[in-house]
Amino acid sequence: MREIVEKLCRIEAELERRRSGDALALYNTGEKKHEKQLAFHKSGKRNRWVFGGNRSGKTECGAVECVYMARGIHPYRQNRMDVCGWVVSLSQQVQRDVAQKKILHYLRRDWIEDIVMLSGRKDAPEHGIIDFIRVKNVLGGVSVIGFKSCDQGREKFQGASLDFVWFDEEPPEDVYAECRMRVLDRKGDIFGTMTPLKGLTFVYNEIFLNRRQDPEVWYEFMEWSDNPYLDEGEVDSLTASMDERTLQSRRYGRFASEGAGLVYPEFDEQIHVIEPFPLPKEWQDNISIDPGLNNPLSAHWYAVDFDDNVYVVYEHYEAGRDIDYHADAIKEICRKLDWHADSRGRVCALIDSAAKQRTLGAVKSVVELFYERGILVNPDVEKDLFSGIARVKSYLKRDNGLPNIYIFNTCVNLIRELKGYYWGSGDAPRKADDHSLDEMRYYLMSRPKNAPAMPEKNAIQKDKERLARMLRRRRG
Repeated sequence: MREIVEKLCRIEAELERRRSGDALALYNTGEKKHEKQLAFHKSGKRNRWVFGGNRSGKTECGAVECVYMARGIHPYRQNRMDVCGWVVSLSQQVQRDVAQKKILHYLRRDWIEDIVMLSGRKDAPEHGIIDFIRVKNVLGGVSVIGFKSCDQGREKFQGASLDFVWFDEEPPEDVYAECRMRVLDRKGDIFGTMTPLKGLTFVYNEIFLNRRQDPEVWYEFMEWSDNPYLDEGEVDSLTASMDERTLQSRRYGRFASEGAGLVYPEFDEQIHVIEPFPLPKEWQDNISIDPGLNNPLSAHWYAVDFDDNVYVVYEHYEAGRDIDYHADAIKEICRKLDWHADSRGRVCALIDSAAKQRTLGAVKSVVELFYERGILVNPDVEKDLFSGIARVKSYLKRDNGLPNIYIFNTCVNLIRELKGYYWGSGDAPRKADDHSLDEMRYYLMSRPKNAPAMPEKNAIQKDKERLARMLRRRRG
C-alpha cells in the first residue's frame, strides 16, 4: 500500500509540474474569464474574425484555436485526426515575434513530435523561423501546424489542402482568396485576429459589412476593457495619450476611413438590430421606396408601436429589374405580411420625388408606372439631406440614450449601408451604397416630430379646467 501511495504522489507531483508550465490549462481554467475569447471559440461559423485593439487578447485566442485543433481537443467542435493548418503572418520577423511565439507558449513541449526550422535550431525554436511543427493528436496520428508569411507572395500559398488557416493580422486580398481555396475540400476554417489599421479594406467590405449576407461569417470586436488581465490604470493612461482616430483602432479595434468618419456612429448592431416577431396589424404604417432600374431599387416596410417606436420589418432590394418585376415583388410581400391597403385595395408607399420626372424620352414617369400596377406612391417627400440625417440620428439615439428605431435582422442591406456610410469631401456623405438610407430618411421625415411629453397636472390645475368647462357650458 505504501508503494502505491508513493507512486500516486509521484504522479501527482509530475502532473503539478506539468500544470505549472501548461499555459493552455491556465487559459482554460483561469479565475478570470475573457468572455469574448470564449465567444470566438464557441462560434460554429467557418469564417471567424476578431477585430481587436492592441493587448485586447485577440492573438491569444487565435493561437489557442490552432492548438485546440491540432491536438484534437477543441471543447466546442467536432475534433479531427491528422489535422493540417497554417498560421499566416505578415512577414517572417512578425511570425517569429508574435504568432510563432504564441503557438509555442500554448503548445506544451511533450505534445511536440518534431519541429522543422527554416532558420535557427530546433532545440531553441523561439529564436529562429519555424517551417512547421508536428503535433501529437490525442485521437491518434500527428497534426501539422505550418507557418507562412504574406511577403512570400500568393504563389507560395497554392496546392495544399487544409483544415484551418489563422491570419495573424490582415493579409493581402489575394493571399486571403488563395487560403480560402485551400480549406475548400476539407470544409476547413478560416479565422483571423487583427487590428484594423489599413482603413476600409476588403475585410471591411467582405466580412464586416456582409456578415448578415454570408451565413458562415462571424466577427467580434475586442477592446482593452474586455481583457480582464489589463490594469485599469494602464488603460486610462494609454487612452489619454491617443487622439480619437488612433483610439478607435488601437483600443477598440474599429475600422476607420482616412480623413472621414461614420455618418451614423450611433448605430449599434447589438442594440438596433433585433429578431423578427409577429407584428400587430395596427402597428403597420408605411412603405418607402428609392427607385432604381440598373441601380438597386430599395423598399422597406415600416411599423410603429404604441410608444412611437419605429420597426423596419421587411426589405426588397434588387438591381437590374424593371417596374413590372418590382411592383409584383412589392405586392407579393404585402400579401405575405397581410399589409394594409387603401379603400380600393391599392398598396400605398412613399417614393423619391425624382420619380415624378419623365427622363430619357420616357412617355410616363415612375410614379405613373407604379400607379398603373396598383401601387399608389406619394412623391411629396422631404429630401433635405442634412435635416434627414439629423432626424435619423434622433431615432437611433434619443436624448435619454435609448433608441427610437429597431431593424429586423432580415433587412441585411439597410444594416450594411448604416455600417458603411461615411462622410466624404465638402461636408457631405459619400454618394455610394445609400439607396436604403435615402428611403429611410424619406420615411422618418414624413413622421411628425415627437413632441415633449406634457407634465402631469396638479389638483389645482385640474379644478381650474373643470370650472372653466362648467362656465363655458353655462354661457353656451
